[in-house]
Amino acid sequence: MATKSSGASLVDEDKQTITTPCTKCPIRTLGTFREFTPEELAFVQKFKVGELMVKAGSHVFLEGHDSAHLFSVLHGWVLRYKVLESGRRQVLNFAVRGDFLGLQSVIFDKMLHSAQALSDVRLCVFSRERVWELYERHAGLAFDMTWIASREESMIADHLVAVGQQPALQRIAYILLCIFDRARRAGMLQGRRLNIPITQEHIADTMGLSVVHTNKSIRTLRERGLIDWRRNTLTLLDDVKLAELASFTSTEQRVRPFI
Repeated sequence: MATKSSGASLVDEDKQTITTPCTKCPIRTLGTFREFTPEELAFVQKFKVGELMVKAGSHVFLEGHDSAHLFSVLHGWVLRYKVLESGRRQVLNFAVRGDFLGLQSVIFDKMLHSAQALSDVRLCVFSRERVWELYERHAGLAFDMTWIASREESMIADHLVAVGQQPALQRIAYILLCIFDRARRAGMLQGRRLNIPITQEHIADTMGLSVVHTNKSIRTLRERGLIDWRRNTLTLLDDVKLAELASFTSTEQRVRPFI
């Protein structure tokens, strides 16, 4: 899927089809996401204009470009990142199902970061033009939207603390626990195993480390019997000791909103 120029939509208006009704959304069956009221559910069904399949490696949107739509991850993994003037990449975070993309386009005239599919991704697509209607008519959904934005800010702050104040080994332990915790709440785990399209290069670009240093740290965690990472499968062998090493405590609420 080619990314179009600024102001252009990634969604083909003539080919939009809603293949997953909001009333049968698989995310709504997870106990970690809050229930909509009947009125909220009816609005979200109208707010949604279609679904979009994005192939692994393709972009949902690019930094500096406008986005006419907002997106919610229904399936797959998305990478959020910024590119520095030097050409180096700083990974901001990883989005999984239930996460919201593109909210910056409502507030600013362009996206301030890029979003790229790490795996094949299915997105729910929403019209940016109806966001103000959401705020005017549905206080609960408006609070949810504000919570989502605040949560993103909080995650970036936690990442910054880890990068700025922790040694390499603790940084790696921290980000692996973050990824695992978010995937668990999204119902993506198989016991203690998680299938991830994330590479050591992604981890390095998230934690401000070289790939060599990242590889050594991951090997150390493996040798200590804390994790096992083979190809695309991450297994937490001792999440308690890993959390102690990283000084990690999950800040997620028991239930969280989604759009």
